Amino acid sequence: MKLFNIENIRLIDELTVKYEPISSLSLMERAATAFYNRFRTLYGDIKHVYVLCGPGNNGGDALAVARMLKDAKCDVTVFLFENKKLSDNCLKNKQRILDEYPRTLKIFTDSFVEPLVLNENSIIIDGLFGSGLTRPISGIYSQAVQWINNCSCEVVSIDIPSGLFGDVEMLEDQPIVKANLTLTFQFPKLSFFMPESACYLGQWELLDIGLNQKAIETTTTDFELIEKSSITEIYKKRSKFSHKGNYGHALIIAGSKGMAGASVLASKAALRSGAGLVSLHGPECNRVIAQTIVPELIFSSDKQIDNVSMFPDLKNYNTIGIGCGIGTLPDTCNMIEKLFTEMFSPCVIDADALNVISRSKHFMDLIPEKSILTPHPKEFDRLFGSQNSSFSRLNKAREMAKRYHIIIVLKGAYTTIITNEGKVYFNTTGNSGLATAGTGDVLTGILTSLLAQGYSPENAACMAVFLHGKAAEFATENQSEESIIAGDIIENLGKAFYYLTK
Repeated sequence: MKLFNIENIRLIDELTVKYEPISSLSLMERAATAFYNRFRTLYGDIKHVYVLCGPGNNGGDALAVARMLKDAKCDVTVFLFENKKLSDNCLKNKQRILDEYPRTLKIFTDSFVEPLVLNENSIIIDGLFGSGLTRPISGIYSQAVQWINNCSCEVVSIDIPSGLFGDVEMLEDQPIVKANLTLTFQFPKLSFFMPESACYLGQWELLDIGLNQKAIETTTTDFELIEKSSITEIYKKRSKFSHKGNYGHALIIAGSKGMAGASVLASKAALRSGAGLVSLHGPECNRVIAQTIVPELIFSSDKQIDNVSMFPDLKNYNTIGIGCGIGTLPDTCNMIEKLFTEMFSPCVIDADALNVISRSKHFMDLIPEKSILTPHPKEFDRLFGSQNSSFSRLNKAREMAKRYHIIIVLKGAYTTIITNEGKVYFNTTGNSGLATAGTGDVLTGILTSLLAQGYSPENAACMAVFLHGKAAEFATENQSEESIIAGDIIENLGKAFYYLTK
């Protein structure tokens, strides 16, 4: 699914009005109807609804929803805040409320007089401001936000919680509605994928309001949501007459004394992801451990007993994954530098290899083009400088990916792939069970395996994070998110691949 910034969403609205053709007021009615239908499905037995409306088109949506609720005989109170000029469509919907249900509407212009009694079964619909907001709200609107956030009843926001910016980072102490549920129109907003927004969004759902498909297709964007359909398009089904040589030879360089587990997890994940052959190069101290747990591995022992200091002949392998549990000893750092100077095809770089690079920044210039780096936020900040928000980190990632011609997999709740051309993909699978030791090693194994099998780096990155997250979802079918360990992700990769075929 394409994702758009707020300017492009506004353009698609305008093109929908032009192409269909349809009036902007009718399009607003369509959006309000979609919200109303979902709201009634979720809250059919509500006793009272407070609808808070601002002066713009989001307020117009809210006024239309309030009218629909009154038409359905719901008990509704509408608060309209208008200390500034109302938009045309907001004004028209205000007049419809006045014509049909005048006693329902309470208008505030200077200060917000809070209602004395709020039924505990009431629900608040937040329609103060929409996604186009670019500066913090203040005055009477800030008072309304404070009242909403102090209430103990359920809050449902129309399109976006009022006060939350759609595609720029929020400011400190910015007044924002804390919704329990956000029903957003047609596209998620970019801010929905930032951790800082989670406490304001609550759960969020997407409502299709029928924006024109031609307008969507012809509007360009660098942002996309990874969904099953996009992965099934790139998924390569196996031929009946294939053999292990058709699926590549992956080399994992991983492990050090006490860190055999990282190398085992990465290697086993590479095998479970379909690589024809997987070799693990690690210190001699880990050889028996690795080959006992994963007998399908080919093990290559380093000359050092406790750490890696060299690498085997690269011509035998299709790609390399490096970093899981290797440590940062001097001879390991020297090995990484030498490796980068001798590699000419994309590889996967994770964990301690990223930490080594962060200490020797000139290594960045040695990394083969379109290699995949897999930092979590702290690793990213060590590599490219501390960032004060997820938005600034995303913007920096786009800058660095283009500068160094690399692909960055920025791990998190919505793991984000940033390509060397600056395209951004947000993943949709996974759960909090992934927040445990070793799951990053598993992802490295999946990525390395897919690269070895001939997937392009961009496709390998998108497919790997999708499968990784989906395996975590399958792992929770018989246990809790708290109890998941990294090995459970590997054991459910088969289900994740099978999911692509259904």
